[in-house]
Amino acid sequence: MTASSRIASDLIRRGAPQGCRPFDRFLMTRANFAALQQALPLEPTLALVSFWADPAQVHAAFLDEAEGGLILASCPVAEGSFPALSPARPGAVRFERMIRDLWGHVADGGVDLRPWLDHGRWRVTAPLAHRPAPQEGTPLQPDFLPVEGEGWHQIPVGPVHAGVIEPGHFRFTVQGETVIRLEALLGYAHKGTLGLMQGKPPRAAARFAARLSGDSTVAHALAFALAAENAVGLSAPPRAAILRAAMLELERIANHLNDWGFICNDAAFAYPHARCGVLRERLLRAHAAAFGHRLMMDLIIPGGLIQDLPPGAEAPVLAALSAIEAEVPELLRIYDDHASLQDRVVGTGVLQPELAARFAAGGPVGRASGRPFDARRTLPHAPYELLEIALPVFREGDVDARVRVRIAELVESIGLARRLFAALEPGEIHLPLPQQGGEGIAAVEGFRGEILTWVALDDGGLIRGVFPRDPSWLQWPLLEAAIEGNIVADFPLCNKSFNCSYSGVDL
Repeated sequence: MTASSRIASDLIRRGAPQGCRPFDRFLMTRANFAALQQALPLEPTLALVSFWADPAQVHAAFLDEAEGGLILASCPVAEGSFPALSPARPGAVRFERMIRDLWGHVADGGVDLRPWLDHGRWRVTAPLAHRPAPQEGTPLQPDFLPVEGEGWHQIPVGPVHAGVIEPGHFRFTVQGETVIRLEALLGYAHKGTLGLMQGKPPRAAARFAARLSGDSTVAHALAFALAAENAVGLSAPPRAAILRAAMLELERIANHLNDWGFICNDAAFAYPHARCGVLRERLLRAHAAAFGHRLMMDLIIPGGLIQDLPPGAEAPVLAALSAIEAEVPELLRIYDDHASLQDRVVGTGVLQPELAARFAAGGPVGRASGRPFDARRTLPHAPYELLEIALPVFREGDVDARVRVRIAELVESIGLARRLFAALEPGEIHLPLPQQGGEGIAAVEGFRGEILTWVALDDGGLIRGVFPRDPSWLQWPLLEAAIEGNIVADFPLCNKSFNCSYSGVDL
């Protein structure tokens, strides 16, 4: 890479180092942060992967896709505003809308300044600001992009949906049965998670991280724990690190089975859905026997694990994995051999590789569209630096490709889980977290993609700042793009093949 192509990362590193571990954060001048709008297009391998704030500054995290590693940039907020990044990185749009809603900082020159999480029904505006203001006036109706021309129709869906599903509003613009535009509005599952975590010791705050998105409870809890450990320079004991990784792979297997089955069900093919449900249920019951909870919730804490496995507890888990492994080839054959199913999934909901790269999409969404990123390989934490992980990558970018990534990953995760359980040796499972200040960041590859969590501790070891970034932040906009040109009836299929988290984004 030439020196001129490093212009953005060099600009960030001119800032003052702030001591974040293991990847430093640089406090830039407002002028230099504003210059990123022109510098970032000259360095396309510097991918925006997170963007958040505190009452006085905004912070952006970038992934250096050319050399590996993260680089963090901060900018002071002056008179309630900061220079926008969305003109250079489209993935910044919803982060900037969230920053305005939660902290009151306005992105100067931002592409989209509409509310995102705040629907005008909170008691205060900018609840995480130094001085939140009372909410005044009546709540406004959601503001969607305008539609002009003949023959257009709009279909509003949600936020309340059929069945047990998270709330979110979808506004379809259609011509006949063809979707011309989809616009999503979230925020209905806002829980005030960031405010609830602030001022607490990391061990107490871990319960909130574990509940940000329940199907990723292990991944979010682990990302938070690693970030807190990095902040104080602590490493969890080897036995705890191996068990945490095994739990992460088990969570991936359970969720990939669930997604595979539901995608088939949304294409009106119930048999794979039923079989995947049976296999997933057996695994969840094994989780309950081994870890005391079907979702393995509240076991991971900063410093390690809250409790060890009882003797022989891994046996039901390994038996469930063997049952899954034995049935996957036949389920895959059935999936491949049914023309009516293939007709629904092949060529449906195509996400072009160029768009996936622009938004730094991770997980099955990114890997099905040619982006070969997996945090376990690029940003590994213990014990993944010692493991070889096969990475399935496709370029078709359709529903079928996203299914095939999940199938390959769940098979790979079965092998990883076995190797991790086999590597277990007696030892400590927890170390106390020092009560001291510090700042840390960590990346964990959940089943949707990488979770990136930043934690800042004050001198007493209490949380003064935290931001858990779910993979869905960078995938929701891509769902809107993937459905364009498809028929309305294919939206459930496309939506499930992405399976973005509502709660993980609503915070």
